[in-house]
Amino acid sequence: MCSRAEHRHSRSLERSYRDPKQEQEEGMGFCSSPASRSVSMLSNTSVLLVLLLSCTFFASTESYDPLDPNGNITIRWDVMSWTPDGYVAVVTIFNFQQYRHIQAPGWSLGWTWAKKEVIWTMLGGQATEQGDCSRYKGNVPHCCKKNPTVVDLLPGTPYNQQIANCCKGGVLSSWLQDPANAASAFQLSVGASGTTNKTVRLPKNFTLKAPGPGYTCGPAKIVKPTKFPTADKRRFTQAQMTWNVTCAYSQFLAQKTPTCCVSLSSFYNDTVVSCPTCACGCQNNATQPGSCVEPNSPYLASVVSNAGTNSPLVQCTSHMCPIRVHWHVKLNYKEYWRVKITITNFNYNMNYSQWNLVVQHPNFDNLTQSFSFNYKPLTPYAAINDTAMLYGIKFYNDLLMQDGPSGNVQSELLFRKDASTFTFDKGWAFPRRIYFNGDNCVMPPPDAYPSLPNASIRWGVSRFSIAVILLVLLLHLGLF
Repeated sequence: MCSRAEHRHSRSLERSYRDPKQEQEEGMGFCSSPASRSVSMLSNTSVLLVLLLSCTFFASTESYDPLDPNGNITIRWDVMSWTPDGYVAVVTIFNFQQYRHIQAPGWSLGWTWAKKEVIWTMLGGQATEQGDCSRYKGNVPHCCKKNPTVVDLLPGTPYNQQIANCCKGGVLSSWLQDPANAASAFQLSVGASGTTNKTVRLPKNFTLKAPGPGYTCGPAKIVKPTKFPTADKRRFTQAQMTWNVTCAYSQFLAQKTPTCCVSLSSFYNDTVVSCPTCACGCQNNATQPGSCVEPNSPYLASVVSNAGTNSPLVQCTSHMCPIRVHWHVKLNYKEYWRVKITITNFNYNMNYSQWNLVVQHPNFDNLTQSFSFNYKPLTPYAAINDTAMLYGIKFYNDLLMQDGPSGNVQSELLFRKDASTFTFDKGWAFPRRIYFNGDNCVMPPPDAYPSLPNASIRWGVSRFSIAVILLVLLLHLGLF
């Protein structure tokens, strides 16, 4: 959307253009030739067009996901009690996104203090840097930075440093896949701050990395204090003060190179359509050694062991994607048809826990069974049910292992045919779009999809054969 300044500028331009006839009627004494009026109208139209385009480009950084229009990450800051020089607060991060989750190495949350606040102590999280606390003698704060960055604690943290919903290493499930693990929390004691609702100042310039860029956070907004039920649900306590911060994801801001691609095959065509070449990058071992690893390399084990914990180390392939999703049209029955999906991990250095796959296909409104994956529909528009979220069964295949013999998961889907729409022609049986862990996968070009055998040629030969047989019979019977 355009900014207010741009809207005001647009309105001023509209006011600056006056119709000549109107100006004459108002006694302004303005007159012009038809040619000059055409030039004036053309110039004003050009200016308005430029403004419209500029608004479009400036608005392109805003995020909107048509598959999850209401998805966001909400940060809730609850002031639980006041202290002599500040307050104690519990900060909770809720992942309200339907299918996009936060994987290792996890989230990091930053902000800028409004005054000269410090963090005395923390539970369930920690600031990445202490900062300059030299002005404090004796009792030194946990963090004195003007713009602290906080991360989650790791699993196995001592109990006296934990609070509820903490210590997951910053990993957050998506809301639709596992709502019980879609929240994370930490507690902090803030000093050198206001000590009442009227004197406290809200932090600003919130940033969220999960783990990289891509999220834009709005300003903190004061909301009604959060209420907390007691264990017996018969009494509610409430926070002294609460404010929320909403963060939205944008693929444009993330500026990520593709991380997955799609290959296709079918029972009615021997052609296997591979992932597009260089879908996620090209092999650069000649100029940049170590950009990928050959699967039969004798140095594979040493290369993998020396790689960073979270740096990608992919197998050398034509597509160079860490993840490949293969869609195979397997069988055709009288009233049903069957698809096999295989997800292969080509990353030697990363396991994908709680992975998910979002697939768009018009026949998902008639999905009968998913054999080895969990299935949930994504229906942001109630009248249309063409998008499915598929994910692993807990403790069975919810962990996609690193590249190797166990580095794949697979399942089959059974669809009921809809006589009004079903066809194998023109690539209808293949997905329209696939996302892995929220990232859009590179699809092959539509003209490369496996096609049906040329039925028209078969039909032409068949008619010719029938005509020859009939002619021979008629000659034999002496009718000709």
